[in-house]
Parts: sequence; C-alpha cells; structure tokens
Amino acid sequence: MKLRAKYITNRSIFVEGSDMVSLLKGLGATNSDLDRLKLVSDNLYSDPTLPFRRSRNGRFCFDFSTSSVRRLEFQPFALSVEEDFKRHDSGQIRVFDEVQDELQLNTAFQALLVFKGMICHGVKTAERPRLDYSSDKWVCTLFNLRTVTTPAILGEPALEGVHTDGVDHTMTTYLGSQNMDLEANSAVTYMHDMNEETGAKYTDIKPQHLRSRVQHRHFLDTLLLVDTENKHSLSPVLPVDETKEATRDMLIFFTRRPVLKKGDGGHISEGIDSFEPHRELPMEVPLFLPGKVFAKGE
Repeated sequence: MKLRAKYITNRSIFVEGSDMVSLLKGLGATNSDLDRLKLVSDNLYSDPTLPFRRSRNGRFCFDFSTSSVRRLEFQPFALSVEEDFKRHDSGQIRVFDEVQDELQLNTAFQALLVFKGMICHGVKTAERPRLDYSSDKWVCTLFNLRTVTTPAILGEPALEGVHTDGVDHTMTTYLGSQNMDLEANSAVTYMHDMNEETGAKYTDIKPQHLRSRVQHRHFLDTLLLVDTENKHSLSPVLPVDETKEATRDMLIFFTRRPVLKKGDGGHISEGIDSFEPHRELPMEVPLFLPGKVFAKGE
C-alpha cells in the first residue's frame, strides 16, 4: 500500500527485485516457481515483425466485479500512431505465439498479476479516447520478450524510440540477461513528459522533457508507470563480448480499459478486444483490492 500511495503521487514506481521477491512470496509465489520464472524465456522462438526479438503473448482480464484475473481467448495485437506508437509496423495486425501454462500457472507470475491489480485498481489517470472508463474490466496483454544482440544485428527493446504503449498502465519486470553490458548503459529506460516528440531516439531526447531514468539490473526489478501520462524510450542491448550473442529477458504487462464498441473502426483494437475466456488454456486467480478510489494528490 505504501508503493501504491507512491504510484498515485509520482505516476510511476521502480521496485527493486529483492523487494519484489518478498512481496510476491506474500502473494503466493513459491521458491521453486521463482527459479522457474528465470528460465521461461528459453522457450521463445520468433517475433512477427522484429528480427532481433523472440516473443510470446497472452491476454488476461482484470475483472473487478469478481475480484479475479483470468486468461482470455487468443486475439491478434496492434498498436497505432494515434496511440503514440510510431514504428514500421504501426497499425499492423500482429499474431504472436501464445503464452503457455509453464508461465501462466507459475505462482510467481500470478503474483505479479495480483501485484499490478493491487497497485492500479481505482487509480484515476488521464483517459484515452475510445476506451470504456465505466467498465469494471480491464484487459492486460502480457508479453514475454527476449531481445537479442548478435555480431550481425543490434537488439533494441524500443526500436520505435519515444512512445507510449496505448494503454493506461504499463509494468515491466526483468527476468535476466546473458552477456549484456550493464555498465555501458544497456537497456536503460528513460521516462519523458508528454511533450517529448513521439518517435525520437533516446539519443535525441530533450533534457527538459526527461523525468527520470532507470535500469533493470536484477531479477524481478519492476517498473510501473501511468502510460497515459508518461512517454518512455530505451537504449539498446550492448554486449560485453561483441563476438557472442547478448540477451535480455522481460515480462511486459500492458493494461487498459476495454475499447468502446462503436462499430466504426475508430480504434484499431475494436475488432480484436474479446473478453471471452480461453477454452484451451484456462486460468483464474483471485485479486486482493484496495477499497477506496484515489485521485492524483489524494
């Protein structure tokens, strides 16, 4: 609850991995599942549009009417320029391999979902157009990502430069890395105010728009930010040994309200925003939720 209060005031929090371990254990994570979580990215194989990335995703529903989070059926994924996401595949409908039971049934992963629900529930934010802010259900699109740098290609966690994720709340959790040069400022996250230019590279950002910088270095280091009020960018994955592959493994949780169903195609995700449960890969766990709705400054 102290972290939640800090999030409401600052609109972002960075939680050290050592603190996350104790929090997640308190929310049901076992030691064996924490160890397994470090290895789950070894089963990633490809990405639909980025050659330096391996990925899977899955959709989950934070249902505050039932105080639970459950797996949703498969849908493609898309982000648009209108959502402050400017890349060669903006507006493209992308199909990812699905997250499997080895991740969604992991108690440490489930505890991460519960943690995010506890922090974000009832937190008022700037609103995005064409989302239903009267709904008591949120969609969470989870990405398990491995960014890869080789002697032939540079791995960029945010090739798009300065951006938002088209959601209300973004959470990023570090699982590990191999041969990544942390001392050379690999994969540093820069947070900007909303006046920074969308698409600008991290090397071209304006100091007056820079709010903070963080670097995920330790297992479970976690950043949570209000995506409607912060843009962000990242530096690339740089290798210690340039002759070998360098990797960075992450869990990324995009959470937003449902798309309003107006039938005019005004939001890119209107036709791919189902809240039907996943029949082949069911999962549901209870949420613990604060009772009061807080606004900024309260």
